Amino acid sequence: MSPPRLPLLLMGAICLLTGMVAGLGRLGFAIPDMIGIHLHGPLMVCGFFGTVIGLERAVALQRPWTFAAPFATGGGGLLMLAGQEVPGAVMLTLGSWVFLAGAISVVRRQPEPFTRLMALAALLWGVGNLLWLAGSPVAEIVPLWASFLVLTIAGERLELSRFLPPSRLRLPTMVVPVALIGSAAAASAMGWGQAWLLFGLGLVALVVWSAINDVIRRTIRQTGLTRYVAICLASGYGWLAVAGMLFPALADGLATPFYDAALHALFVGFVFAMVFGHAPVILPAVLKVRLPFKPYFYVPLALLHGSLLARLAGDFTANEALRMAGGLANVAAILIFMVTVVATVLLARNQ
Repeated sequence: MSPPRLPLLLMGAICLLTGMVAGLGRLGFAIPDMIGIHLHGPLMVCGFFGTVIGLERAVALQRPWTFAAPFATGGGGLLMLAGQEVPGAVMLTLGSWVFLAGAISVVRRQPEPFTRLMALAALLWGVGNLLWLAGSPVAEIVPLWASFLVLTIAGERLELSRFLPPSRLRLPTMVVPVALIGSAAAASAMGWGQAWLLFGLGLVALVVWSAINDVIRRTIRQTGLTRYVAICLASGYGWLAVAGMLFPALADGLATPFYDAALHALFVGFVFAMVFGHAPVILPAVLKVRLPFKPYFYVPLALLHGSLLARLAGDFTANEALRMAGGLANVAAILIFMVTVVATVLLARNQ
């Protein structure tokens, strides 16, 4: 018997909501004192993404001990919000290593390139958390945390690429972006200045690989949910390319408009586009609910991308009001998507 899933998902949702509030604080908005702006990164990457990805993986594995990962990351985020930052960081780190143990068990059971890639992603997240727990600033371990999300998504797309006609170059060419991103993570862990350059090159290489090998080349020509997912992914890859071109500029320092632009092109433009696209597929499996596709799902997606364009325009023109408006609309897009999903589930239940 597996643990209840909805409470774990709610813990992740709380981390998401409070993490976004902390992000608004970083932009200059007035926020409650209990939510420190320094919690933005840990709550978003570890508390939210770590919890929902950990829950998805635990449901797929159907092994009770794997649910300890999302419980630890969700609980760690709540502890940090309660002012217990050190215990919270310990819990978040513990959750990431339990998640890694689950990834290793998958590799042992299914030793495929995509399972190994996702295990590598889990390892980089765990190492990043250990460095953060040891006192490294969040800005210095961004390549490690970002690599966790990027390589997890890359592993999932590599798995789906098996439905395309066989290609002898598909796996060998994936080595290039993985090697660059992995090298960037290692350079970040060692404190080497080339981490940002390697990471940017790795992201661009992954976009090139995806343009050739991702199944969205076919699915984007279909209709309904299949087309929606493909459009989410294609738009996300566009932002991944933008992030890849911006990250090398961070080698000259983080006190530039490139830092906010690069990070949010990656985390908002790429990662959340993937969340928007995969939620109608994953949530029914995780929560055992009906979530039929509706055309209005495109509304929050369009707002997400439009608001991110405004935010980056504010970054590069030093227009603080535009940057803040774009950031606030980023949050609105995510909230509208959440409300849309919940409302659609409830309507489907009553039909």
